[in-house]
Amino acid sequence: MLAGLAGCASIEPYGNFLDANAPATLNERLAADTVKQLTVLYPPASTRFDLGQPTPDAYGSALVESLRIKGYAILEFEPDEAAPADSAEAAGPGLNLRYVLDAPASTNLYRVTVMVGSQSLSRAYVAQNDSVAPAGAWVRKE
Repeated sequence: MLAGLAGCASIEPYGNFLDANAPATLNERLAADTVKQLTVLYPPASTRFDLGQPTPDAYGSALVESLRIKGYAILEFEPDEAAPADSAEAAGPGLNLRYVLDAPASTNLYRVTVMVGSQSLSRAYVAQNDSVAPAGAWVRKE
């Protein structure tokens, strides 16, 4: 069932691909859970993330705000100065950070994938009654 989450047709490779029918608090809850996992792997106050994409969506905004509150330094995305999106190397001394938030059509499943440098973290979630819960553990690809 989770294999269907892998296929998301879009021109842009990164971002929030949820439709307008997603629960209102979904983005904040997923961002909070993402930051919780990032703090386990990348210590706050000594890690800088260089955003590899714009963050105009609700998940991206919540993610950036939560990371700053936890003590991370964030270099905002600048399209003119950014490295190519498929580059694993960051433009500066920080770790390149990108994300994808998506869901297969007509299901109550969501997936968060966060790329940090050349590594990725993914987790599936199930939504019921305007709430979201993890459908499994975080998966880390090195």
